[in-house]
Amino acid sequence: MYQLTQETMLLALKELVRRDIVMADMFERYGVPPLWIRSQSFATLVHIILEQKVSIVSAQAVMTRVRDLCPAMQPSLFLDVPDELYRAAGLSSSKLSYCRSIAKAIVGGSLDLANLQELPTDQIINSLTRIRGIGPWSAGVYVMMVLRRSDAWASGDRALVVSYAQNAELDEVPSYAQFDEIAQAWSPHRGAAARLLWHAYLCKRARKTPSYNAS
Repeated sequence: MYQLTQETMLLALKELVRRDIVMADMFERYGVPPLWIRSQSFATLVHIILEQKVSIVSAQAVMTRVRDLCPAMQPSLFLDVPDELYRAAGLSSSKLSYCRSIAKAIVGGSLDLANLQELPTDQIINSLTRIRGIGPWSAGVYVMMVLRRSDAWASGDRALVVSYAQNAELDEVPSYAQFDEIAQAWSPHRGAAARLLWHAYLCKRARKTPSYNAS
């Protein structure tokens, strides 16, 4: 396993193009995807929670309002802000509960973000998913975007599976379990494959590609 950089992603994409006709077609049509890097921070985890089951645009709008309430985005300061202000900013009760669980884990020392990068990927996933509100998708996005592990994978991501179905011209969208099996063929380059699929998904909708460096 390696860390994704612009250089290593290009090498990975070349290998994916060689292996898989769908990847080759997407690469020819849409080109090199952005690397998309997020900071190793509590803010990033909050942003990922906000992105669960909603659009990127909606999540960013709520994240902006959350930052207005807690500009430093430090876990201890986040916990000091009253619930009603977060709910008025657009945070649902369940997502607020998840964000508070993460903040408490960091403040209490059961989650050390700085030390995660020293662990194997499966241990990182286990450490994150022990916290209420962080499932395999959220943990996978964190490993992919923050730690940039080459084979990180966001299982259960709707945009990924829809993008694949569209570009492979499938009659129906595979289940998440079926798609995870398909993605195994891209190992150990699933991180680059995911970025290409996301890139194709966004380009197909003529949506401005978001930057993930702000969290």
